[in-house]
Amino acid sequence: MSAQQAVSSNDILLRDERDGVVTLTLNRPAQFNALSEEMLSALQQALDDLRDDEAVRCVVLAASGKAFCAGHDLKQMRANPRQEYYQALFAQCSRVMQGIVKLPVPVIARVHGMATAAGCQLVASCDLAVAAESATFAVSGINVGLFCSTPAVALSRNITPKHAFDMLVTGRFISSSEALSFGLISRVAPDAELDDAVAALTAEICAKSPVAIRTGKAMFGRQRSMSLEEAYAYAGDVMACNMMADDAAEGIDAFIEKRKPVWKGR
Repeated sequence: MSAQQAVSSNDILLRDERDGVVTLTLNRPAQFNALSEEMLSALQQALDDLRDDEAVRCVVLAASGKAFCAGHDLKQMRANPRQEYYQALFAQCSRVMQGIVKLPVPVIARVHGMATAAGCQLVASCDLAVAAESATFAVSGINVGLFCSTPAVALSRNITPKHAFDMLVTGRFISSSEALSFGLISRVAPDAELDDAVAALTAEICAKSPVAIRTGKAMFGRQRSMSLEEAYAYAGDVMACNMMADDAAEGIDAFIEKRKPVWKGR
């Protein structure tokens, strides 16, 4: 697939695939790509479709229009003023965020404009994030009387507790340079060079062994919840298994022989 295709019937999520890199583009520009029920369903379907696709090397999460994502669709939420509805909506959103974390390949957020509330949560849920210099970030639910509890889960797993709580209780916007220093994003690029920066990062990832990348993402996430002793025991087992892969043998031989490795993907 080399041209953008719609994941959902009303084109709210677009998919583009080139050389193992899948780009999912939020496509509700007039609503600043707010995460409606329909958008969340489209994202969930896309993640489900990608999970077992071994041809995929990494995923880029992008957005159309002036903003990355303004969070939940507040108009849709106010049109359904029932606690059961809200519980189901936030559970749906949480499944999408966890689906990003559990995807076996790296997911990169390409951030421009603003990323607020659940949009900031979306950035925090990705493995990596490249932002334009002009991008801004906030968990601003507090400004409308709503503490961003679900975004707090992802945010607090990216940045220090004091930085996270400061953002959560003030709703203030932070710049891309602050987001970088906090650890919310991994790279900043001049606005005009954002696509080039994302392309450079995906190229770096795709140049590595697909076995090592998939092994690494799964291992990195799992060890974070372990004690130090458990993490080292688990990491040692993972590394021993990784050493038995054909790609590891090829990579080490290529290093010794001073040549480029030819990955076998196994």
